[in-house]
Amino acid sequence: MPRPVQSRLLTERSLDHEVVGQRGGSRRSVTVNLTESPLGWLFVRGLVNQRQFDAGERLRSDWERAELAPRVTMTWDAAPVARGRGGSAVGPDLTGAQIDAKRRFEAAIACAGPGLADILWRVVCAGEGMRDAETALGWPARAGKLVLTFALDRVAAYYSIA
Repeated sequence: MPRPVQSRLLTERSLDHEVVGQRGGSRRSVTVNLTESPLGWLFVRGLVNQRQFDAGERLRSDWERAELAPRVTMTWDAAPVARGRGGSAVGPDLTGAQIDAKRRFEAAIACAGPGLADILWRVVCAGEGMRDAETALGWPARAGKLVLTFALDRVAAYYSIA
């Protein structure tokens, strides 16, 4: 596979809201680097192929859609007033899309296998760099890339990515 020449994949994205205080309601846009994720960084440098990159992005999309990341802000649900009275729900109120995404995510991780799921989750979903993931798992340097490619191949097979 030829190695990509670019070290950055930049794209323009418009903001959904109009700028306050400007005449004519002009829209603003931002430049986004698509390779900011560790998986994107590996892809741009030719260390993972297109199929593996697509599998990782699909896994991350399911992880985000299922809202499996820990909350970083306060929950503003209603607190129970007294025992036996109404208040906040016992469990989270999940939508059908969240439930389906969680099922797909768990099945894809299970398909990767117990030895491969750790590096897959750390790099693709949690956004850890390869060096940090290898250190956290107690692996030697440069072992993570090889293991990650095995895991991504299995996830690509699960998602039926050609």
